[in-house]
Amino acid sequence: MPVTESVLSNYLSIFKRTTRERSDWVTPLAMLGLCTIGVMFIYSAQFSTNLSVSSKDGLLRWISALTKTFWFKQIAFLGVGSVLYTLVSLIDYRLWLSLAHWFYIGCLIPLVYVLFGGKEAYGASRWIELGFFNYQPSETAKVAVLLIVASILTRSQVGTIAQSLGVLGKLALAVGIPMLLIFLQPDLKSAIVLPPLVFSMLYVSRLSTRFFAAALGAFVLLVGIVAWDSYSYVQYMDGHGYSYINDKGKFEPHSIFPLHDYQRNRILTFIAPDIIDPSRTKDAWNLTQSQISVGSGGFTGKGWTKGTQAQLGYLPPAVAHNDFIFSVIAEEEGFLGSLTVLTLFGVVMFNGVRIAGLARDRFGKLLAIGVTVLFAVHVFVNIAMTFGMVPITGIPLPFISYGGSFVLSCCLLQGLVQSVYRFRKDFT
Repeated sequence: MPVTESVLSNYLSIFKRTTRERSDWVTPLAMLGLCTIGVMFIYSAQFSTNLSVSSKDGLLRWISALTKTFWFKQIAFLGVGSVLYTLVSLIDYRLWLSLAHWFYIGCLIPLVYVLFGGKEAYGASRWIELGFFNYQPSETAKVAVLLIVASILTRSQVGTIAQSLGVLGKLALAVGIPMLLIFLQPDLKSAIVLPPLVFSMLYVSRLSTRFFAAALGAFVLLVGIVAWDSYSYVQYMDGHGYSYINDKGKFEPHSIFPLHDYQRNRILTFIAPDIIDPSRTKDAWNLTQSQISVGSGGFTGKGWTKGTQAQLGYLPPAVAHNDFIFSVIAEEEGFLGSLTVLTLFGVVMFNGVRIAGLARDRFGKLLAIGVTVLFAVHVFVNIAMTFGMVPITGIPLPFISYGGSFVLSCCLLQGLVQSVYRFRKDFT
């Protein structure tokens, strides 16, 4: 065999044949349904501004305008994502066990870079401009945390308290570094989805119950600190006669808790909306319009592209196609449309748990559970946010919300779950 052919064969060996078990088609079909719904309602959310020129203005101008629309970009992202999903699903997932540390380090580099050289927008530096799209390092960081946590737990013996503490020390360092870097951007929404991911994997690893009791205590303490910080914020702003809207940043130097004032305003919008005038705050306005959208949809909705909140701009175009796209779906397709979306997500998550149960090794089980919980957190927080059940965080809805980096990370993560299913019987 020629040398070049031998080298090529070695590279392609990662796409080796499995036990010839058929691939799982349940999740891919549900994903296809969600992606289709996503493109449709991204189009609807931006319907009034989709094309500024018609085909009569010239083919090139029409194509140029088309490529700038969010729904067309989403199709392109999904096309790349489908290729990524297929490639990852064809790779034996156990290869990631040996590459987890390298992938983790590789994802930390852009997290550091974005703090100093990233593209700044909306008061945060979260993106690296690549020309054809803006790359968000926090999305690949989620994958890195999943892999590194699964790797550490797979290689570690967790049993006694002493052993558990050793493992927890490694995990705290491995998870704490990317969380801190993400928090500094600031990108609270990406940081808060990591703890549930880690805790679910720790639970599957049968960590000591004392740890979970201690974690619950820490969570209660954290909620207490946030509540005290919010109370101090209100006292300071009212005591000095500052405006919550126009004087953001005044309280930040006086607090040891690393929150920005706009984040404190989001918390107050949720727990004490009477303190902040809803008509003058962006977050309170978005929430009010979102609740009107959901409530006005009724049982069957107003019809595709016929919702008034997004079409007339009451639900701002800046958020209608991403953070609040479920509101657009609820208004235009009503309860039935919302139930369809929830059912598809339920299928994806139930099947993820099923695949975790079928896995014959710890690493595969941890990957499947971690991905499923990560998706469950995104779905719950995003939809609950549109109803006002949780504070507005900007967490997107998988496969439906617009976003290139997010779409690609979702496809990669589900590709890992598919790989666990396909290669589970090869485990020895």
